[in-house]
Amino acid sequence: MGRALELLNKMRKNKSFNDYIEHVREIPEKDAEYSEEELNLPQCIQNYLNGKYIKPYTHQYETLNHARGGKNVLITTSTASGKSLCFNLPVFEKLANDSSATALYIYPTKALSNDQLTTLKSMDSEMSLKIYPDRYDGDTNRDLKSEIRATSRLVVTNPYMLHLVLPYHKGWTRFFENLKYVIIDEAHMYRGVFGSHVSFLIRRLRRICENYGSNPQFVMSTATLANPEEFSQKLTGLDFEVVENDGSQKSKKYFVLYNTMKQTTSEDSWNKAAVRLFKASMLSKLQTIGFTRTRRMTELLTVWVKEDLDPTLQNKVSAYRSGYSTKNRIEIENRLKQGKLWGIFSTNALEVGIDIGSLDSVLMYGYPGTLMSLWQQAGRAGRSGSDSIVTLFANSDALDQYLVKHPEMIFEKTPENAVVDLNNYHILEKQLECAAYELELTPNGKDSDFCNGIEKRILRMEENGRLKKQNGGYVSTTENPALNVNMNVVSSEIFKVIDENGRKIEEIDKWHVYCEAHKGAILINQGEKYLIKDIDLENKKCIAKKVKYDYHTDAYATTDIKIEKELNSRNYGEFTFHFGEVNVITNYFEFAEKKYGTVLTRKPLDLPPLTFKTTAMWITFPPRFMKSVTEGDKSDIGGLHGAEHAMINIFPLHVMCDRSDIGGVSDLKHQDTKRPTIFIYDGMEGGIGLSEKAFTLPKKIVKTAYELVRDCNCETGCPACIYSPKCGNSNQELDKVSTLRILEGLNKKLEFELDWWLDNKE
Repeated sequence: MGRALELLNKMRKNKSFNDYIEHVREIPEKDAEYSEEELNLPQCIQNYLNGKYIKPYTHQYETLNHARGGKNVLITTSTASGKSLCFNLPVFEKLANDSSATALYIYPTKALSNDQLTTLKSMDSEMSLKIYPDRYDGDTNRDLKSEIRATSRLVVTNPYMLHLVLPYHKGWTRFFENLKYVIIDEAHMYRGVFGSHVSFLIRRLRRICENYGSNPQFVMSTATLANPEEFSQKLTGLDFEVVENDGSQKSKKYFVLYNTMKQTTSEDSWNKAAVRLFKASMLSKLQTIGFTRTRRMTELLTVWVKEDLDPTLQNKVSAYRSGYSTKNRIEIENRLKQGKLWGIFSTNALEVGIDIGSLDSVLMYGYPGTLMSLWQQAGRAGRSGSDSIVTLFANSDALDQYLVKHPEMIFEKTPENAVVDLNNYHILEKQLECAAYELELTPNGKDSDFCNGIEKRILRMEENGRLKKQNGGYVSTTENPALNVNMNVVSSEIFKVIDENGRKIEEIDKWHVYCEAHKGAILINQGEKYLIKDIDLENKKCIAKKVKYDYHTDAYATTDIKIEKELNSRNYGEFTFHFGEVNVITNYFEFAEKKYGTVLTRKPLDLPPLTFKTTAMWITFPPRFMKSVTEGDKSDIGGLHGAEHAMINIFPLHVMCDRSDIGGVSDLKHQDTKRPTIFIYDGMEGGIGLSEKAFTLPKKIVKTAYELVRDCNCETGCPACIYSPKCGNSNQELDKVSTLRILEGLNKKLEFELDWWLDNKE
């Protein structure tokens, strides 16, 4: 009996665990499928494979075959299926046969770049090819950069650095003239705002390659997708051959759905259960990773587990997240590979394919937001061929509760569609400025496929003074506009957190400063707690002091919305669904000091408001409907607010996004609509198509929200139905009965109106 099954049996026999097990699914092992075809690789590559006892899987050979045929290839096989070798084989074959050929590898994070570079350098050394692979990013020594540009034939980078390199393409003439392959690994990471920027970045890269006479093939790898062809085409503007039949070996996996809401519990006991489950896994001699949703929870769980362990074992546990220095991240990764760490807590920073060795147990503290991420995280266990165990630790979150009670959604539902939106004009115009600085834009010629309606967009930018005519084309009026573009479009303002001696602890963007590093906040970094003594908004600094306090902090905000422009609307009887452009104003007014889930005290915050323009869907209700469903009592705002929360809670089931990507506001008489109104808005500048998509799915969103509230066992409302962790009113004065009446009435009207429309459609 393997250790994973031993742990599962212990959990089933122990009432303190078994009472919370909602479902167990055994995922059977699968034998490897190898290619029987002759590879006909250069001898140095074949010798390398023989020396490593590597026999290519069927999907690895299929990728090689497509690449040899000049095709662009998208690999969508499972986590740990050997996707790196899929693209390394054709790249190294090309570079072995052509001594001038070059290749560009793009990874979404520096950590992944660093990890993969080790393998690439080892391959080059053992094959004696003199490719000189190297990393070119913000951490690269300045003295080495010119040498890399002059000699390296394989360069590893990330989108942020490539964005800054392209304006200086003349210094890369040798590299771009001979570029044969562009590798985009973990491509599913490029969705939402970041994905939109990267899609235009790839188009800028292709323009520059064409200028230097090259036409590189693209090979991409992603998690399993429902729409691989559409996604790859939108991301790059090219057509791809899809490789999806996975030939790799899979060991047996036990998947446990663990529901903390199955018994009467509290937030305090949820946190203790999270610690107890992690300890049980780690002390069963299973090397364990716990994935969390937030950087703060990563640090908190690390602190709590260490406090609950024997002092001799406390150094066996570590946190891992963005914000750590490269040196610290590499040190943690190495300790994990070497088995010196028995357990680690991480955000999704370790979800992607960094080589951290073979893990035995994965704990997901809450649904990660998409099925793609869920299976990526689950794939971290069982890499050595031994049995493994994966546990989804469902908290009181509405999506968590829905999924553990409907396991078919996890094990039988097809993966989501990955969405890349190319219509955010804020992003488009910023990227067009960058392209025009790199090479003249010619809207009637080769650049016409850069985006839809490029000529109209260029004329508008010329009118605004951002572009000017030159030699028959258009150029940017700004010197190197790439320096002014934030690839994440959240905040271009980066703050430094420093201690009282001036030592930098980490960097953090303005949005996170307001909620995690305001004055009085407890910021946790690598398990150490820091009290933020003061913030300097003008100079972008947060002053911190190391402390040993036993509490953490949460910030609260209120949000107002002003409608700027209505773009579309649909009437459903007395209800109207709208879509348009809005201005969002967020005020952080208070923070709470908490121990586990208990509020110790609340303190005021004095910060200027955060404002941005975005897109939103909103629903207007007739006042007489509100009076009828609330029976004229004072619970009408509690019902409207609850309906808003319920729709936001289930939103990601229909529109793939992180819950932090959307926000909501409800008002009994909104200043612009003069009616009871619910807003659901995109939580980033300019919008990214989320609320616009929701506008086309009113029946699905309302119906699921209604069922969520109807089927919840609570009496007055709870986190599994109408509570929201982001609520500026701390979920006060919510009314479940009125919420249910509002959603039921809206659901009935939508069903009638849409069914009538379908019956009468020509």
